[in-house]
Amino acid sequence: MLTCEHIVKDYHSGEEVVHALKDVSLTFRSHEFVSILGPSGCGKTTFLNIIGGLDHYTSGDLKINGCSTKDYKDHDWDTYRNHQVGFVFQTYNLIMHQSVLSNVELALTLTGVGKQERRRRAVEVLKKVGLEDKIDKKPTQLSGGQMQRVAIARALINDPDILLADEPTGALDSVTSVQIMEILKEISKKTLVIMVTHNPELAEKYSTRIIQLRDGVVQSDSDPVKAKDQPAAPSHLKRPSMSFKTALSLSLNNLMTKKGRTFLTSFAGSIGIIGIALIISLSNGVQLYINRVENDTMAGYPIEVDETTTDMTDMMSTMNNMNKKSTKKKDGKVYTRAFVEDILNSVSSSKKNNLKEFKSYLESDKGKKFRKNTKAIEYDYDLQMYVYNEQTDSGLVQVSPNGLLEKLGLSDMLKASGQLNQSTVNGQSVWMMLPENKNLRNEEYELIDGHWATGKNEVVIAVDSNNEISDYALYSLGLLDQDQLVQNYQAFVNGSTEDLKATKTKSYTYDELKNVKFKLVMNSDLYQNRNGVWIDCSDDEDYMKGVVSNAEEVRVVGIIRQRSTTANQQFYGGVYYTSKMRDEVIQKSENSAIVQQQKADPNTNVFTGRPFSDSGKLSMSDLSDEQKATLASMSESELMDYMNSYNENASATYESNLQKMGVVDLDSPSKISMYVDGFDQKEVVGDLINDYNKEQKKNGHEENVITYNDFIGTILKSVTHMISLVSDVLIGFVSVSLVVSSIMIGIITYISVLERTKEIGILRAIGASKKDISRVFNAETTIIGLTSGVMGIVIAVLLDLPISHIIENMSGIADIAKLPVQSALILILISLVLTVIAGLIPARIASKKDPVEALRSE
Repeated sequence: MLTCEHIVKDYHSGEEVVHALKDVSLTFRSHEFVSILGPSGCGKTTFLNIIGGLDHYTSGDLKINGCSTKDYKDHDWDTYRNHQVGFVFQTYNLIMHQSVLSNVELALTLTGVGKQERRRRAVEVLKKVGLEDKIDKKPTQLSGGQMQRVAIARALINDPDILLADEPTGALDSVTSVQIMEILKEISKKTLVIMVTHNPELAEKYSTRIIQLRDGVVQSDSDPVKAKDQPAAPSHLKRPSMSFKTALSLSLNNLMTKKGRTFLTSFAGSIGIIGIALIISLSNGVQLYINRVENDTMAGYPIEVDETTTDMTDMMSTMNNMNKKSTKKKDGKVYTRAFVEDILNSVSSSKKNNLKEFKSYLESDKGKKFRKNTKAIEYDYDLQMYVYNEQTDSGLVQVSPNGLLEKLGLSDMLKASGQLNQSTVNGQSVWMMLPENKNLRNEEYELIDGHWATGKNEVVIAVDSNNEISDYALYSLGLLDQDQLVQNYQAFVNGSTEDLKATKTKSYTYDELKNVKFKLVMNSDLYQNRNGVWIDCSDDEDYMKGVVSNAEEVRVVGIIRQRSTTANQQFYGGVYYTSKMRDEVIQKSENSAIVQQQKADPNTNVFTGRPFSDSGKLSMSDLSDEQKATLASMSESELMDYMNSYNENASATYESNLQKMGVVDLDSPSKISMYVDGFDQKEVVGDLINDYNKEQKKNGHEENVITYNDFIGTILKSVTHMISLVSDVLIGFVSVSLVVSSIMIGIITYISVLERTKEIGILRAIGASKKDISRVFNAETTIIGLTSGVMGIVIAVLLDLPISHIIENMSGIADIAKLPVQSALILILISLVLTVIAGLIPARIASKKDPVEALRSE
C-alpha cells in the first residue's frame, strides 16, 4: 500500500517560491489503475516523481507499506526505485545504443542477477508485450508503440509493486494508444498502476479510479480509499549496485554508436602518449647505444692493475694545472710556478703492486664480490712466445716476437728514440692469447669457419668485422712477401718511387687460411751451451732453421671475426692462441736444462759464467785461470758469440734471466684485467679495490695496497654529464605532454557527461545510485584511456621504423628508436590512470545531476 500524507513540494526559482503541491493526501490500493488528470503545470508529473522517488517532498510523508520515508537516504530511494517502482515515460527514455534486450535487462544487472536468468526473465516479459521477435533490435529500429512497449517491459522486469506512467500515449496515434492502454489495464490486475494523462476519454475507459489535480491540490477522487488496508510487513530488499563490467558494457556500446568520434577522441588523447613514447623510444635507443658503447669500451678498456703503476690521473691533473690553486700576486714581483717538478714527482710516484697477493684475494671467498660484479677477470704474464713460419716466400719469418720492424730496420730507430718499449711491442704483436673467459671471447669475436682453438697446438686467425685482415698482419705472419715490402720501403726511403712495386689486393679462402702452419719454439731452445756458458743463438739463421724444423707444429683450426660492436675498431688482425699453449711453454721452460742450471746456482749468471754482482765490461784480469783456459780453447766465432752474450747480459739479474728463459709463476701475474658490463659496475669494482686497500692497511700490510688507472673513466665523465643533461631535458618534454594530455581528456569526458545526461536520468529511474553513475563514466574514461594508450603505442612503434631508418642513413646507427615493452605497458597504464583521474570530476558532476532534470534533457 502507498500512502501520501500532506505532501508539499516547493521549488525555488531565484527569490520566488513555486508551490507545486499543496497538502496532497492520498492512499492507493495495492492493485488498481489510477489516472491523474489535470491541466499542464498542475503538479501531476511532480506528484508522480515524488511517488517514484525521483524527486523528494518538501514536507509531509510518503509511506510505503506502512513505513515512513522521512528518514530515507539516497541508497534507500535507489533500492525502492529498483525493486518496487517501474517507470513508463511519454518519450520512452530508452538507451538508444543498447539493444531491446539490454534495455529490459538493465534493471536486473543492478541487483546482480546472473546473465542466463536476466535473459530468461527479459524474454518472458517481452513476450507479454508482444516483442519477443525484436530482442536484438536497437530502439531506433522500432516504431513509437514498440518503443513504449519496451519501456513497459523494462518497468515490469523487476516485478514492481507500482507502475508509474507519465503520459504513456502522448506521442502515439490512437490505435497504438489503445494497445498500450490495454496492456496497462492488464497489468493493473496485479499491480498498482498510476498514470498521468491529458486524455480524459482514455482515463474514463480504462482506469478504475480518476483523480483530478489542479494547482497542486486534489480536486476530486472517484474512488478514494475509505478504510485503510492492513499494511504489509516491509521486506528486506537487496541494495542495487552496478558492476564495473556492466558499466563497461554500457559505455562501450555508447562509444561504438559514435565510432568516428570515439576514434578521433582516442587519437586526440593518444597524441600526448605518442609524443612521450617517441621521446622514450629515442631516449631508450640512445641509451642502448650508449650502453653498447660503454660495454664495448669496457671490453676494450678493462680496469687494469699492472705490476708497476703510475697514477695517470695525478699526472693529467698536474699537466692541466688542475691541482694548483694560487692567488694573484700584487707586490710587483714574478714568481715561479711548479710544473716540471710536479710532473717529475707524479712520475716518480710509480708504485709496484703485489699482484700475487691480489690474485690470491680475488680467487678466495673474500673476492666473491669482485667475481660477482665483473663478467671476466683475465691474467697476463711476462711470457714471450717464439713462433716462426718456415713456409713463406721470404724464407724463415719470425712471427712472434714480430720481426717485421727489425727487418725493415725500424727497431734500431725506435730503440734510439726511446719509443720501443713493452707497449710498442704489445701493439705490434700479431700473436695474441684468446680470452680465457668464453663469454668475453664470444662478446668480442664470432666463429665464422672451423672451430675454436682449444688444444695446446691449435690457433685461430682473426679478421675484422668486414672480413678483412690488414696487410701489416699478413706481412707479419709471413703470408705476404716481406722481402718485397723491404724493397719497397728502401725505394721509398731513397726517393726512387718508380721502383715501388704495387702489391695486389689478395683474397684467401677459409680453407687456404686453415692450411697455414706455424712452428712454436720453446724459449730454452734459443740458447746453446758452449763451453759451460749459454749463448743466445736466435740471430744464427742456420741454427734457428734447425730448431724451427724440429719445433712443435701449430695448426690453424678456425677463422674468427671481430664483432662490429667491439670498441677496439683499430684492429689489424692476427693469430690467437689458447692458455693451454701458454701453459705448455711455461712447463717446458721450467724443465729445460738452462733453467735447471740457473736455479741450481742463483748467484751465477748462466750467460756470463760470472756472479750477478759482477757487472761491466769483461776484463781478462777478472778471470780465473780456468775461465782463461776456456776462452783460449774457443774458436774466433765462438769467442765473439761469448763476448756478445756477456755484454748483453752483464747487467742482468737472476729474475730477468728466468723471465727471458720463459719461467713464469702463474700465481704472480704481470697484469690483472677486470672486465665489466658498464660504468656502474666499474664504479662498484673501484669501490671494492678501495675496500681491499683499506683492509690491507688495517691489517698492517701496506705493501699489498694496489693502485690502478681509470684513464677512460676520467675522460668519459663529461660524456656521462652530457647524457644526464639530455635525460633531464627529455623528462621536461614528457612532463609537458602529460599535463596537456590530462587537461584535454578531462574536457572530453565532461563533454560526454553533457551528452549522456538523459541516460543518467534513465539509470537513476531504474534504481542506479550516484556511485553507479560515477562508475559508468569511470568505465567510459577507462575505455578511452586504454584505447588512447594502445593507439598511442601502436602509432609510436610504427613511427619508430621510419625514424630509425632516417637516423641510420644519417649517422649509421641502427635501431636508434626502440620502445621497450615495459615502457609501453607503463605508458598504457599512465594513459589509463590519467584518463580516469581526469574523468573523476566530470563523473562526480554526472552523479550529482538531478534525475528529474536529467530526464527532461534532450
